[in-house]
Amino acid sequence: MQESLTFLNKEIQKNQNIIVACSGGPDSMALLYLTTLVRLNKNINIICAHVNHNVREESKKEALFVKEFCDKNNIIFEQMTIKKYHNDNFHADARKLRYDFFKKIYDKYQANYLLTAHHGDDLIETILMRIVRGSTLIGYAGFNIKSEMNNMTILRPLVFVTKSEIEKYDKEHGISYVIDNSNYKDVYTRNRYRKYILPFLKEENNQVHKKFEQFSQELFLISSFLEKEVHKYYHQVVNNNKINISLFLKCDIVIRKEILKQYLLNYYGNDIEKVTKKHVDLLLDIINNKKVNNNIIFPNKMVVVKENNFIYLTKNINKDIKRQVLKTPFVLEDNHVIKKIKESNQDGNDICRLDSKEISLPLYIRKRKPGDKMMVKNMKGHKNINDIFMEHHIHPLKRDSYPIVEDEKGNIVWIPNLKKSQFNKTKTEKYDIILKYY
Repeated sequence: MQESLTFLNKEIQKNQNIIVACSGGPDSMALLYLTTLVRLNKNINIICAHVNHNVREESKKEALFVKEFCDKNNIIFEQMTIKKYHNDNFHADARKLRYDFFKKIYDKYQANYLLTAHHGDDLIETILMRIVRGSTLIGYAGFNIKSEMNNMTILRPLVFVTKSEIEKYDKEHGISYVIDNSNYKDVYTRNRYRKYILPFLKEENNQVHKKFEQFSQELFLISSFLEKEVHKYYHQVVNNNKINISLFLKCDIVIRKEILKQYLLNYYGNDIEKVTKKHVDLLLDIINNKKVNNNIIFPNKMVVVKENNFIYLTKNINKDIKRQVLKTPFVLEDNHVIKKIKESNQDGNDICRLDSKEISLPLYIRKRKPGDKMMVKNMKGHKNINDIFMEHHIHPLKRDSYPIVEDEKGNIVWIPNLKKSQFNKTKTEKYDIILKYY
């Protein structure tokens, strides 16, 4: 425990506000006691944050036990009782609610650190569970001694010691604590690792927790280096939320995978747990596939679209455009704009010049319909709209939402940015309407 105390004395400065997450168990009570020793020389303010998970009858007594300790030792006591859980994963939900509470207390006291009682055995269990379940490089590292989360600096000073060392310390220093019997039930995965795997490892090496700590720190160092490398390549490969495939394929395979993970994290945020290694592999497959255009459905109704040399995530790609009067500026679903302008020297497919005497106003905008055809500028007869889409490599997913401009009588006068009709005028012809696609 001396190593933990030395770490705290080195990290914590005078007059700081320190939040200690304390359940009342042997680990967190030892940690709370250690902070009182730090206070002797540092004059710190200690705030104990206790969460009543409200699933056992003993919970109220445990909260009272922790409060009494705080009252006797001049420690501020803050508590929360969880009244309702919001999903089927009890442990994940409880953890979120717990850390939401810690953040609230952290901000209330403008704290410098949040201390949690994760110890060396917890680190072993976490690493082994993630290896068995599957994770990322940084996930396999378990948890760090010091980390940042939600604008909180979290310290885990007990990572240097084992559960048995903590219990021995409690006994030697007369530190009372409560026992949560649910920690011994085999129904919980972590408990099975704790009861059956850790004893075997400790028989092989009674300092095995130190080996896991070294392993963890090595992975965190490698992960930190890799993160910096990925950051450099990410901004070369990703532009306007689209991955440039040719640039992406020039990267090393390790960098590629990390770019995809970061790309998905940027989109999914707090829902990133819905995305697994399987989804990263699917992205790699679709990128390496020779198909120019492709798509696949991802969690949260997202769609991965491969379009020529780019791949990207998007939402609501098939949302219909109902026929409506083209009042400009008209903002399309993909944030492009069709706007009426006064003058332009350009003459590309993003510009449409019309003579109001040759068409029937008002103009309308709509999606495509089966059998749609258009009289193309400088061509005899009609051309199928779908053929135009194919010629311009418009992704199949986009064709049903691509804007089409027609007049009152249903004559298609323009497919913005793709093709002009025979109604379109050149700069030297007579016209009184100019539309631009941005």
